[in-house]
Amino acid sequence: MKKLHLTYKPIILLIVLLFSIGANAQVDGANNTQTEGDTAQVEETNDLTKEMPSQTESEPQKKFDVKEFILHHLADSYEWQLVSSEDWHVSIPLPVILRSKTSGWHLFLSSKITKGDHYKGFKISHEGKYQGKIVELGSDGSEIRPLDMSLTKNAASLLLSSLFLSLIFMGVSRSISRAPMEGKKGFVGLMEMFIMTVHDSIIKPSVGKNYKKYAPFLLTVFFFIFFNNLMGLLPIFPGGANVTGNIAVTLVLAMSTFLVINLTGSRGYYKEVFWPDVPVWLKAPLPIMPIIEIVGLFTKPFALMIRLFANIMGGHAIVLGLLSLVFITVNMGTAINSSMTIVSLLFTVFIFFLELLVAFIQAYVFTLLSSVFIGMAQHETHHE
Repeated sequence: MKKLHLTYKPIILLIVLLFSIGANAQVDGANNTQTEGDTAQVEETNDLTKEMPSQTESEPQKKFDVKEFILHHLADSYEWQLVSSEDWHVSIPLPVILRSKTSGWHLFLSSKITKGDHYKGFKISHEGKYQGKIVELGSDGSEIRPLDMSLTKNAASLLLSSLFLSLIFMGVSRSISRAPMEGKKGFVGLMEMFIMTVHDSIIKPSVGKNYKKYAPFLLTVFFFIFFNNLMGLLPIFPGGANVTGNIAVTLVLAMSTFLVINLTGSRGYYKEVFWPDVPVWLKAPLPIMPIIEIVGLFTKPFALMIRLFANIMGGHAIVLGLLSLVFITVNMGTAINSSMTIVSLLFTVFIFFLELLVAFIQAYVFTLLSSVFIGMAQHETHHE
């Protein structure tokens, strides 16, 4: 990445500046001691020097692109990058699974194509509507999108987080089942308190009398979101993936809640949707209220999806934006760059700790709203 090289620019610019001052001083001293006969030769030398392009002019420094920097770190990828610079990087290649319409199925590691190479007619597109995606090159040079079932960074992070959560809760469950009447200490005691807090303060009062039926699903949703929020804040492996900041993931979570609500809803719930307790002229011949209720069925999961996605994505973007201040001010002088580096670091640390709180709040809000929606669908009527 560019950032490892950008930090050395103030030193390079300072050396070039000192060299230029020294060279100009030498030329001025030589001109003061030159005779009139040597003046023409000096002017000719100066003309030749002017015609020669300087290194700075021939190799202009690239301007730091904040948008590219933020989007690159928020986007999904076909490899899990560990350490990188402009010239080299260390990453974990992930399996690529493709199905071409012409050549069938292909399975290979992403290291074959992540360095800009072509492999069996496939490459990663760097521009256009398929930017960042694997495409197949047609006979006319066009880019064709194959069926892509590759294990990307976000997908790999989902598998790892699911594995970690399964191991954690199986261990906690085994420890509690061995001595259910004894008070637990340490990590097991902390997890037991955490689970019972979510169960008793969110699920039980919001869902109602049938809370035991939905508690496993809602507890899974809460800890899945909370754990992935925390993993997304870790800058090193196995963290760093923008899982809950990916709208596809939040869409699946919201659709899961939508299915639970509508597949287990009571008769009174569906009566309120299709034939609500309002004046008849609002239901027939023009079904105004049923249309509004049906629209409401879809606005609830949509709100869950956007709320989680926007908050997590926005938090990551703010952290990356604050880090960008270091590279934006690198050409403004050592004093400004040093001061802005300190300011950027302080604000980044502050936002990071704020994001720890947001990680819990977003899991809490998603579970709370899901519990409330499920509870509303369990009531026989809304007037009970």
